Amino acid sequence: MKTAYLYSPIFLEHEESGHPESPERLEEIMRVLKQTGVLARLVALDPIPATDAQIIAAHTREHLARVQELCARGGGHFDADTYANARSHDAARLAAGALVRAVDAVMNREVDNAFALVRPPGHHATRQRAMGFCIFNNIAIGAQNALAAHQLERVLIVDYDVHHGNGTQDIFYRSPRALYFSTHQYPHYPGTGNWDEIGEGEGRGYTVNVPLPPGVGDAGYQLVFDDLLFPLAERYRPQLILVSVGFDAHWRDPLAMESLSLAGYTSLARTLIEIAREMCDGRIVFALEGGYDLDVIANGVASTFRALLGDEEISDPLGATKRATRDVREYVEQLKGAHRLV
Repeated sequence: MKTAYLYSPIFLEHEESGHPESPERLEEIMRVLKQTGVLARLVALDPIPATDAQIIAAHTREHLARVQELCARGGGHFDADTYANARSHDAARLAAGALVRAVDAVMNREVDNAFALVRPPGHHATRQRAMGFCIFNNIAIGAQNALAAHQLERVLIVDYDVHHGNGTQDIFYRSPRALYFSTHQYPHYPGTGNWDEIGEGEGRGYTVNVPLPPGVGDAGYQLVFDDLLFPLAERYRPQLILVSVGFDAHWRDPLAMESLSLAGYTSLARTLIEIAREMCDGRIVFALEGGYDLDVIANGVASTFRALLGDEEISDPLGATKRATRDVREYVEQLKGAHRLV
């Protein structure tokens, strides 16, 4: 199995002292990948900056201009949570371009699958604004490239960051060419992603939100993937799967209150890889979103790479939560009914 990673030290130059979305996240990931020997098994792909046309496929020209202007002035804030410095435009453009490069490599069979280790993250960035630590919507730009450059008709985007990817939903809310599926803690930032947000116009039915209460652990998440995501994917028959993965649903993450373990995360990744194998010849690309405990995100990324490489063993040095977790079986049945899966 040829599995690629995409990374650049330019991603470390986007920083603000004390902010949880820090360069240390990627630094720790790279350290653990080297230490565990995973990095030596991967194919390195150099990201290329996204072009204006590629960015504008997912964002307005005005949004791109605001990012360029703020960074040209040395930086500032788009909102209370989302910063930029003089290098943030370059980092964000390269992060978006990493998804374009990864999609091209997978579609052209240069590699079998890929994981873009990028920052700033992207799934909160809407067509018109940066927010939630995100400047450009990396996964959406990658999806638009897949649809345009590779003439695809159906891309499945799975988002299991603990926060709802409101930006990705916004960009594809009226399109049937992307099926957006999100699991997220609710109510939680950014306050969107209720189950009845299902798309509009031609896109009605192509947005599937699974808002979860705090404390849903491995078994509950796996049930959602097995009983809801898998049959939805079978019905949709994607030609490519793109994954926004955040490791902030882990029980140790400081910004949320879900109860996934690293073993649970690896099982979810394996489920997605199996869906890709069955439905789109294994074509799958992961993109890094959130996750703010350094041990969790580094070991979680390493475990996801092992799943992409086809390893059977699961490594979870942090173990499972000791808190009780929620039973969501009845809730999943209700969502299956809402999406005509029963």
